[in-house]
Amino acid sequence: MLLFISGAEIVFVFFIVLLVFGADKIPSIARTLAKGMTQVRQATNEIKSEIQKTVDVDIENPTKSISKNIKEEVDKVKSDFNDLEDSIRRDL
Repeated sequence: MLLFISGAEIVFVFFIVLLVFGADKIPSIARTLAKGMTQVRQATNEIKSEIQKTVDVDIENPTKSISKNIKEEVDKVKSDFNDLEDSIRRDL
């Protein structure tokens, strides 16, 4: 985005900012903008690392995660059938 802005345009924008905010507030505005950009960059890096961790785990052993999920579902179904069987035996 900065590739399309010439030096004269940057000077003009800086002059307008100087007129609007004054020389005493420009450093505090710059600090606030820098902190905001830093926070956005850190959040972006955290999201990227979480996605990368997830992809790495799935790539290392994709069948392991799939089989784990299937095993958990089968165990839930078995547990439900056992509960149903117990309730039927009690009724009889």
